[in-house]
Order: sequence, then structure tokens, then C-alpha cells
Amino acid sequence: MKQIQAIQIWVNGQEQTGNWINAYIINDNLQDSATFYWAIFSSDTNGNQLSAGNLTISEPDYSVWDSTADINSAAYQWICDQLGLILI
Repeated sequence: MKQIQAIQIWVNGQEQTGNWINAYIINDNLQDSATFYWAIFSSDTNGNQLSAGNLTISEPDYSVWDSTADINSAAYQWICDQLGLILI
């Protein structure tokens, strides 16, 4: 789980603040694409999940990501770039 710059998310008729993102790889064909599951969480005491989804990375981004020394940080950065989020 990584901290992100606070964002406002509309959840069940209320505005909530998301401060954390978590991500998992759910599929990687080990050739040219991978799919990530991501979720944004609040920083309150409950750490409520506010939003979630899947993103698929494919060429040419896959080759760049796959050859990165710190592949986990690169995955978080790619996901945040796609979602318009800023890692802290």
C-alpha cells in the first residue's frame, strides 16, 4: 500500500477523502501484457475502500515496466499515472 496525494471521491452520496492506494497483479502473460487490481482507501480509522478497478498494461509500456529494477514501485507509478493520482 502506498500513500497518494489526497483526492475526493463520491461514495454513497457523500464526499470521502482517499489517501492510500493498494495494488495487486492479477494476471501476467509474461510476454506483453499484465492486469492489475487497484483500490483506493481512506485514511480514517476504518480504512474504508472508496474505489477499485482493474487496469491492463500492454506494449510498449509493458516492456518498460518489466525491465525496471524496482518493478513494484514502477507498477504503482504506472497505475497512478493512468488514474491521474500522485504518489507521495
